[in-house]
Amino acid sequence: MATELVHIGFGSVIAVNRVLAFLSLNQQPIKRLIREARERGLLIDATHGRKVKTAILFDTGHIILAAVTAETIAHRLTTAPLPSEEKIDLGSI
Repeated sequence: MATELVHIGFGSVIAVNRVLAFLSLNQQPIKRLIREARERGLLIDATHGRKVKTAILFDTGHIILAAVTAETIAHRLTTAPLPSEEKIDLGSI
């Protein structure tokens, strides 16, 4: 199974097959999750000093903070080109 990557801003990409959820930061339980991940050393800040708009929760317990909205990331997922399978002509070998 190939790993699908999606750009989350500022040159950062994530492996989509490891993502559990894209979370909005306007709820207290999400802020608590972020605080706990920071204390455990599982928080990655990919905002480059910008305002955090999305927290991305991974199956490993890591949380990545992104400066783009969850809707933007979801749009990039739906419009990303599908990986093409490369065909090799064995007749010329």
